[in-house]
Amino acid sequence: MFKAVASSGPGGQHANKVATKVQLEFDVINSYAFAEAEKQTILDNLKSQLTQQGSIKISCQESRSQAKNKELVLKKLINLLAGASQRKKKRKKTAIPKIAKLKRLRAKKLNSEKKQNRKFKY
Repeated sequence: MFKAVASSGPGGQHANKVATKVQLEFDVINSYAFAEAEKQTILDNLKSQLTQQGSIKISCQESRSQAKNKELVLKKLINLLAGASQRKKKRKKTAIPKIAKLKRLRAKKLNSEKKQNRKFKY
């Protein structure tokens, strides 16, 4: 659902008369655009950006034109949903190579010896 409201910030008399800021509210839960599995993925990935009713609110006031702001807010929504609908790959655990452990331990040993040699001996 689109809603046009007055933009905030400076702009003179024209800004006070015209509603150029566009707010978009998209109800993910009741949308027919996605399958149930996709909806669940989107809801999981966008937890922090959803309202309690399960909808996304996006606004745009970048342009002085309401039509341009409407276009920009739609692009924002599409990008947001496209990113959120992709499942994240599971991380594969990798072991640290033995040679890397040995190099690290050798470097620590050398550093330790260097510092031991700096000590004043009676």
